[in-house]
Amino acid sequence: MNSLPKHEYFKRVRQDHQTELVEDYVEEIAHLHAKLGEARASDLAECFGVSAAAVSKVIAKLKRDGLVIARPYRGIFLTAQGEGLAERVAQRHRVVLDTLRALGVPEEVARADSEGIEHHCSEETVAAMREFLERQR
Repeated sequence: MNSLPKHEYFKRVRQDHQTELVEDYVEEIAHLHAKLGEARASDLAECFGVSAAAVSKVIAKLKRDGLVIARPYRGIFLTAQGEGLAERVAQRHRVVLDTLRALGVPEEVARADSEGIEHHCSEETVAAMREFLERQR
């Protein structure tokens, strides 16, 4: 079996890191809407432990990318594209979290680890995790 050169694996990791922040934000915006009925910049700042300025910078990027609509003194809303991404990320997150739980990882560790692992799993890996979970039932 031919394997890729090592630098290709690192290239993928760098690409994953670039999408990680976007995915975290759209997932959290969807979560806040479901939980509180709205998502505000202050809620996101508190959730991620960052400044309001840091949140504003990310929201500007999300607006530019067509994932959110945000107006001054109003909430932050996902576009249809943002909602689709948030749902895909949430599903992937659930699969990773459930897999870690099925492997016997303690709950708090599984929750913390799944927040990072979810962004670095290929679709093939997530599919294998789903199959693993199905066999466990």
